Amino acid sequence: MKKNILITGGAGFIGSHVVRLFVNKYPDYKIINLDKLTYAGNLANLKDVEDKPNYKFVKMDICDFESVYALMQEEHIDSIIHLAAESHVDRSIKDPFTFAKTNVMGTLSLLQAAKLYWESLTEKYEGKIFYHISTDEVYGALEMNYPEGIPAPFHTKASAHRSSLNGHGSIAYGDDFFYETTKYNPHSPYSASKASSDHFVRAFHDTYDMPTIVTNCSNNYGPYQFPEKLIPLFINNIRLRKPLPVYGKGENVRDWLFVEDHARAIDLIFHKGKIAETYNIGGFNEWKNIDLIKTIIKTVDIALGRVVLSDEQRAMCGSQLTTHSSLPDDMFPDMNLITFVTDRLGHDARYAINSTKLQQELGWEPSLQFEEGIEKTVKWYLDNQEWIDNITSGDYQNYYKAMYDNR
Repeated sequence: MKKNILITGGAGFIGSHVVRLFVNKYPDYKIINLDKLTYAGNLANLKDVEDKPNYKFVKMDICDFESVYALMQEEHIDSIIHLAAESHVDRSIKDPFTFAKTNVMGTLSLLQAAKLYWESLTEKYEGKIFYHISTDEVYGALEMNYPEGIPAPFHTKASAHRSSLNGHGSIAYGDDFFYETTKYNPHSPYSASKASSDHFVRAFHDTYDMPTIVTNCSNNYGPYQFPEKLIPLFINNIRLRKPLPVYGKGENVRDWLFVEDHARAIDLIFHKGKIAETYNIGGFNEWKNIDLIKTIIKTVDIALGRVVLSDEQRAMCGSQLTTHSSLPDDMFPDMNLITFVTDRLGHDARYAINSTKLQQELGWEPSLQFEEGIEKTVKWYLDNQEWIDNITSGDYQNYYKAMYDNR
């Protein structure tokens, strides 16, 4: 069935993976990528699909209600996948107003434009959907009541297989998790703005019967992520042998998911999810920041030939070079790049998603084990140094300013 899908934030990290998946997988769908092209939006992320006949890019601000409403009418939009957002916690602490404007008012602008357009049609809301992608940070923070780790009660293919607790397996640092029923308790301006937008989406269903779905996902990693985020920043800094700034003692815990698996989940939920439901998306894959950073250092040092493993060491690590927690840290010269800095304000201790509902109801599970995903991610950034160098130099922003200003 033909669809006209508006994907907001499609030039960003997660959005570009969703756009690519939908453009390639569904040639009968017309995919309209709406993006303001702020600092984290990069059309170079979509070079491989920009000439596809079912793809169109529109430079637009979601806060511009009149333009969004006109676009919906012009393109006969019947579905919205909403990813556009300001998303960096540190930036939200310095500039909360921008986060409220984009994440709250921008979402409200989209909702109102969709409401007015869809209600003007003969079929009304039939065959329509407003799918809102959100974050696990809206739930607040979980207690880290097992700081040394316990065997995780749940596992997916993404769960890391670390040598720990006298065996191999995934680790949890607490006995509670974020469920779809967990009450919202945001702590940062970013998470507060996302929580507000989530509430608006649900309110439009409850008040106007708009078909909506909300998903909350754990931390993503993978290709095309803007290099202010932890994993690409550290890969690049290790490559250039620059300091690796670690907040506090590096003991904060996050649940990590490969971005392509998130895109697959969005695809599945878009097509088969239940209207007015919430789905959590995560990999049951908890890592302390300091352990993750050491894993990245080891992976990059090996990939760049700064450390050459013996046959015995390779055998110890197994088929994946990144399963090398048994290798001593002092083998890796770039461990000395770790620089502990003052912790940021309101830094939540632990996030951990329970995605059992999505697994049981829709049959989704991650496709990559964490060690595979990290190795794939490191390889991508090392193989695409021009992409990251252009971003860090600002060349791509100058190009888009020249191309799209006053258009």
